[in-house]
This record gives sequence, C-alpha cells and structure tokens, in this order.
Amino acid sequence: MRTAFLISTLLAASPLAATALHAETLTEALAGAYQSNPALQQQRAVLRQLDETYVQARTGLRPTLSLGASGSYTHYQSPNISQGNFDTNSGQLGLNASQTLFTSGRTTANIRAAQATIEAGRETLRSAEAQVLTSAITAYIDVRRDAAILSIRRDNIEVLKAQLDETSAKYQVGQVTPTDVSQARAQYAQAKALFATADGQLRASRASYAAVIGQNPADLAAEPDLPGIPATIDAAFDVAARANPDVASAEATERASQAKVAMAKTGYGPQVSANASVGTVGPVTPLRTSQYGEEVTAGLTITQPLYSGGLISSDVRQALEQNNIDRFGVEKARREMVRQVSSAWSAMVSARADLSASMESRDAAKLAYDGTHEEYRAGLRTTLDVLLAEQTLRDAEIALTNARHDAYQASAQLLAAIGLLDARNLALPVETYDPKRSFDRVRNASATPLDRAAEAVDGLMSRP
Repeated sequence: MRTAFLISTLLAASPLAATALHAETLTEALAGAYQSNPALQQQRAVLRQLDETYVQARTGLRPTLSLGASGSYTHYQSPNISQGNFDTNSGQLGLNASQTLFTSGRTTANIRAAQATIEAGRETLRSAEAQVLTSAITAYIDVRRDAAILSIRRDNIEVLKAQLDETSAKYQVGQVTPTDVSQARAQYAQAKALFATADGQLRASRASYAAVIGQNPADLAAEPDLPGIPATIDAAFDVAARANPDVASAEATERASQAKVAMAKTGYGPQVSANASVGTVGPVTPLRTSQYGEEVTAGLTITQPLYSGGLISSDVRQALEQNNIDRFGVEKARREMVRQVSSAWSAMVSARADLSASMESRDAAKLAYDGTHEEYRAGLRTTLDVLLAEQTLRDAEIALTNARHDAYQASAQLLAAIGLLDARNLALPVETYDPKRSFDRVRNASATPLDRAAEAVDGLMSRP
C-alpha cells in the first residue's frame, strides 16, 4: 500500500500526469504513451537537435559579418636622456565581412551528410516509437492477464472453501475419512498461497503500466485486433523490406558516411574566399576626429594545399573505412530484420496454435469437472477426484489466459518487426508527431539570397 501511494503521489506531482489520457481502452492507453512517454519525448528532442546540423552545414555557403575594435598604448623610455621619453596611443574600429566562394565541394558534401544523418535520425525515432508502443501493449495485456488470473485464483478459493465445508460436513456423518478432509484443507491452503502470488504479480504489472503509460491502470477493456497483420510470411518480408526502420536508418547512415568521404577528399582541392573591411584609425586620447583616417581593404584568398604531412590522406582513408563499416551495418540490419520477422512470425503462429489448443483443453476440463462433481454427489467419485478435476480446470483456465496474452503480444512484435507498429497504422486519436514540420521550421534559418548561387558553384566539384 505504501508503494502504491508513492507511485500515485509521484504521478500526481508530474506535469505529464495532467495531460495523460484516462486509459480505459488499449487505444487510449497507447495514445497516452505516445503523447507523454519520456523515452519517446527524448528521442524527438534528439532529432530536433540533429535538424540543427543541417543549418550549421549551410552556414558554409553564407557570408560572415563582424565588428572589431582595438586600442593600444605605448610608453617609450629612451636610454639616452637627450632623446627623452614619449607616450603614444591608437584605436581602431572596423567592420569585417567574408564570403567563402569555393571549397572544392566540401560545403555541399557536408550538407548532404547532414541531410542523411537527419534521415537516419527520423528512422531511429520510428524505431523508438515502435519500442514504446510495444512496451505499452505489453503493459496493457500484462495487467489484463494478471487481473484475469487473480480472478481465477479468487474463484478457486471460493470453490475449494465450499468443497472443504462439504467434505467436513460429510466427515461429521461418517461418509468420508479424515484423509479426505486433510486433502481438501491442503488444496484450500495452496489456493490461498497461489492467490497471494497472483496478487503480487498484478501489483508489479500495474507498476510497469504506470511507468510506460504515465498513469495507473483503470478497468481495462478487452484489446481489439491489431491492424495490418500480414496474411503470409512472404507478405511480412515484403512489408519489412520497405518499412523496417532499423534497415532504413542503417541505409541513411551509410549515405552520410559516403558524403563524408567526399568531404575528406576536398582537402586536396583549392579553397577560395573573399573578404573586405572598412574602419577608422586614430588616437584614442585626446579624441580628435580630425586625426582619424578611414581604412578600406578588400581581397581574394586562394589556398591550395601542397603538403599536409599525410593528414589529408589519413582523413580520406579513415572516412572510407567508416563508410565500409556503415555498408556492413546495412547488411547486418537486413539480416537482423530477417531474423526478427522470422522469429516474430513463428512466435505468432505458435501462440495462435497454443491458443486454439488451450481453448479446447479448457472446454474439456470444464466438462470433466462438472461430471466429476455430479458423480461425487452421487457417491461415485472421491474427494481427491473432485480436487484433481478442480485443479485441472483452473490450470486450463490460466493456460488459456496466458495463451491469449502471448498470441496478442506476438502479433504486436510482428508489427514492430515489419515497421507498422506506429500511431498512424494503429489510428491512434492523437496528432502524430511530424519530424519534417520541425525540420522545415529551421532549415531556412539565416538564409541569404547568395545561398543558391554559392551552392551551385561549390557543387561543381562535389562528388556524391
């Protein structure tokens, strides 16, 4: 009770608790997790941070403007007394401008690398969304499963208590032996212990639900069928080849490192920049404007590396090896996708088969229990027979509950593996987070009319 109170207090004090949805259905629970889960919010912030790398890359196309000021004071003391001493001072105030004209394609390659890195970040966000929604679905069905098992355990206690009372009454009239009473009492005690275990498991599942969804679970409705489950494993692979976020992220990462290879190679080429400055120079004190002169400079700087001590070659080799690593990463991600889809499909098929068998087993156990109980009342069955039939029925009901849980969880994991476990496919009643909208807000920050021309010129030497 103390733990439950602390959880409730923490959630009430959290600003997220005020916006979390009241989760009565799975759709509402998933919407709450989508809007408030901190892991997902964190990944969105990471992506917005990546968006700024594109803005920073484009600054290489733009001019820079700065204002500079300096002052100096000199006191000269001559070793020759006849020459005397003197003091001088001067000040300078200037406006400096520079514009990079050509980087052998380095700037445009850097822009391509930033774009690819952002694309990889978007796929990583999709993967994080799938993980959060998978966790939310698991938390939801865990609570429903454990609540159902607790109800079964509670019913079992009531039935076994009635059985113990009936057996004790029969013992009083000599119809059964003390052994029958002991068997009923032992079964009843075990049922109470199992109930306590089930109650503890439900409390743990409720705590996990609160951590993922953002609030304590209410009365949860039955979960609906998940949309988008492929009909065949081949269809699952086709969807995964197009939509799996981990593969897409690996491919974008490889494109980014390919652009960085081009960046490294630009170290061999020339760099061209223009600069200009305008300012005034004169004595700081006494302040006599008539003694200030104007200074205007303009220049063009061309730099062509001739020898770098092996630094440029090393940078190129390093970039090439990083690209090799990322290309292998793409193949690794594809193989992992195949493994995940195959595993998830097999788990789903197995879980569905187990669910069908568990339903048949539960129905058979129910018929067997009803028949055994009637035969016991007629004196054709012993107390042990009834207790065994009761235990078999409860085990079958719990197995069916677990099978339903596992089948649903396997379906959710398959959707995550193929890349369809997201807010849009699940039709969640929320405004979906659009990373492109966030990117568009900053992509043209500080843009100038010279951007297009500078990019066209610099792109003449840019290699994809």
